[in-house]
Formats: sequence, C-alpha cells, structure tokens
Amino acid sequence: MEKVTLLISGMLGIDGRKMIRVSFLRGEDRAEGLLPEGRVTLSKGFSEEEVHKLEIYLRTHRKEITEQAKGVNPIRNWLFGK
Repeated sequence: MEKVTLLISGMLGIDGRKMIRVSFLRGEDRAEGLLPEGRVTLSKGFSEEEVHKLEIYLRTHRKEITEQAKGVNPIRNWLFGK
C-alpha cells in the first residue's frame, strides 16, 4: 500500500457516546473509521483487503489514537490552523 495520511478528530459526542473519527487519505482515495468500534464506515478507492487492514490498524492502535484525539482542540485548529 502506498503512503496513507491519517487524520484524527478530537473526541466527538455521537448518539450520547464518545467517539473518534479517523480519516485515511491516499491521493483521491478516502476511508473513514470510528473508534472505539475500530471499523471503517466509508471507503472510496480502497480495496476490501485494504479496508480490512485499516480496521486492524484502528483496533491495534486504539490507545495511541485515543491519546492523540484527546490533544486535539478543534476551535484552536479552526482559528489558527494548528
């Protein structure tokens, strides 16, 4: 698989639960997943095998992704681009 960029949201409240949205970008290809479920909910351009690998990645790295998400400040990022 060629280089994939990973984007992690802050902690989101969805249906009364805390969730993290994770986006995988590769050129025009895009996949989006949710934690804590560790499943890909949207995929365009990734094969079924690649989606399976992305889900394994989400589950395997759940703890690290969660820690990164806790540090995301969406208002600061929106205002200052950081």
